[in-house]
Amino acid sequence: MATALYLLNSYGDVDTAHRLLSGAITLQPEPYDPADATVLEALSTLLIVCAYGARGELWAGYDAAAKCTALPDTLRLLGATFADPARALPSDWAALDAAVEALPGTSDPVRIVRIGTAGAYADRLGAMDEPLRRTARGGHSGENNFPAIQASFLWGSHAWFTGQWAELREVVDDGLALCEECQYPLRSWTGKFVLACVSAVCGDFTTARAFADQMDQWGGSRRAHAITCYAAHAKTLIALSRGDFDEAYHQACRITPAGTFAPFTGHALWAILHLAEAAVRTGRRDKALEHVQAARDAGLDTVSPRLRMVLCACAALAAEDDCEASRGFGEALAVEGAERWPFDHARIHLVHGERLRRGQAPARARHHLRAAAEVFRRLGAAPWSARAEQELRACGGPVRARPGAALTPQQREIVALAAAGLSNKQIAGKLFLPPRTVSTHLYQAFPKLGVTSRAGLRDALEQLHRP
Repeated sequence: MATALYLLNSYGDVDTAHRLLSGAITLQPEPYDPADATVLEALSTLLIVCAYGARGELWAGYDAAAKCTALPDTLRLLGATFADPARALPSDWAALDAAVEALPGTSDPVRIVRIGTAGAYADRLGAMDEPLRRTARGGHSGENNFPAIQASFLWGSHAWFTGQWAELREVVDDGLALCEECQYPLRSWTGKFVLACVSAVCGDFTTARAFADQMDQWGGSRRAHAITCYAAHAKTLIALSRGDFDEAYHQACRITPAGTFAPFTGHALWAILHLAEAAVRTGRRDKALEHVQAARDAGLDTVSPRLRMVLCACAALAAEDDCEASRGFGEALAVEGAERWPFDHARIHLVHGERLRRGQAPARARHHLRAAAEVFRRLGAAPWSARAEQELRACGGPVRARPGAALTPQQREIVALAAAGLSNKQIAGKLFLPPRTVSTHLYQAFPKLGVTSRAGLRDALEQLHRP
């Protein structure tokens, strides 16, 4: 185990780590002793190696080893739902939901992160908000650093989908600092992935591209397919945000080809809307329809409300008939709690509004375009709010208010000090505030000013004060 983890965190590859672990496990007398903590930890580490490799032959080795002992329920859940979620059974999701429901009051950080990982692709992390936050905070006191790293990035994935982007940056940065301190780069890629996603849709393409290129280089050289999927996802979002739909389609198909859900590629569940939109906008409507059908054949529309919302929207995007499209978008937006996923929800408003405008229904289009523009502005997704506003102008709707108009007095004071060059710690001392509060106010102010980092604050303030 030590050698395998050392290799993965230095210059080794997934296949070598897999051979070491599976070879060591098979040397144990069968059946393996379920009370032997070392064997169970070796199986858990082997599962992680398989997840990073994301290839059938690796998982076959894990399955063979796992049959030789009574696995803990958490490892069974990981193997059933996280390994290949597109092929999980309804009974697997029911078992996961029961485990999530039983989590309140659980103090075991390893159990929390394993169940969280099992539910990550199936949108179960919202029900685990408190235990994940609690586990992530453990890293501040030097306790359970490894689970704290995992919990930070799991919560970051949840925050990406639920639009909590300001706090996401803080929590993920804490996890990345722990990775650096513990010299554990392997786990850092999940954190860098969510930062790349937020950077991409907020228009910070330089940062997003740098993260994506690092992931491609690291994952490609080590045959870690899961990491190259992270890179492809980030590059898909960069291309979508820039309106380069051919590139977006190419990158989305690196995760899984259109019309299929590649085995052991859970990341494909997070990229359904990206692939469908890129396909439709590049004249590949048939590919979008094939992808929706493949998802429904896999039962993904029953896995979570978010996936049901996304699949309704994708079918509407690909529909040739305007009435059919309008019904589909309406079904997507009417999914219970759809607003919990603001970026996806706003994207659906946007594409619905675009279709209505082109169908000569400007009044209805304006409603959806205004809703999209408002959410994108609040999130700080500048390229997307610009696109919504352009569509809004095209159908005679009013554009956004002057940048900075919604700043609170305290945000104005913090922004002015940050623009003058003061650090968060210096601002906190000057205003008698916790540094984290200063950071939160700044990230809330960025989208209101139309900037993505503190480097743009000075120019934004000058523009704000012009008559």
